[in-house]
Amino acid sequence: MKAMILAAGLGTRMRPLTDHCPKPLLRAGGRPLIDFHLAKLAAAGVREVVVNCSWLAEQVQSYLSSANCYGLDIHLSREAQPLETAGGIVQALPYLDSDDDAPFLLVNGDVWTDIDFSQLLNCQPQAAHLVLIANPPHHPNGDFSLTEAGLVTEDDLGSRYTFSGISVWRPSMFRGLAHGPRALKPLMQSAIASGGLSGELFTGHWWDIGTPQRLADLDDFLNAPPQATDSAPKVP
Repeated sequence: MKAMILAAGLGTRMRPLTDHCPKPLLRAGGRPLIDFHLAKLAAAGVREVVVNCSWLAEQVQSYLSSANCYGLDIHLSREAQPLETAGGIVQALPYLDSDDDAPFLLVNGDVWTDIDFSQLLNCQPQAAHLVLIANPPHHPNGDFSLTEAGLVTEDDLGSRYTFSGISVWRPSMFRGLAHGPRALKPLMQSAIASGGLSGELFTGHWWDIGTPQRLADLDDFLNAPPQATDSAPKVP
């Protein structure tokens, strides 16, 4: 399975840290955030990864060309302006599409997680498959519910969960879409309407690196002794 890391955001909420450093290269635990994803994808067996970039793209390109990228074949998709999630995928689709519509793994570049990506590599969704998590404090109302059949719905079934930024998609969901800025949520809603959006609940560690304070908290977590991280809350 191929993978795509979404790394083209402006990092507005992370300023001033992102004034001169693109968000994927901000460090926690002594490593750039994107490095954690690259290492985990390689360990899971992924060999080909697309990374989109826009803000300070030269720095991302330089890092990916000079750093230890774990033997991955990396394609860079540069955006003159951020195209949002679906728009970025449409531009990068030539790297991701295949004759048999083989699904690809999609990962937000601004999350950190200890999920084992290998458990998603055999996922064969009808349209897409979302990894959901318990609602973090900054998003208490969640995004979706899960039916007993494992389908994602926007209906409130009593327990709502938050989209983790990790998903698996069929390339055909993006074929024929016009180039330009485009959000992913309408495509999720279309998949829900067709009964093609499945999901699962992940209960491990997950962080949304959306503010400088959350980056600092993640850094503390990664630098803590092993026994401290073992007992830390799963979703801070």
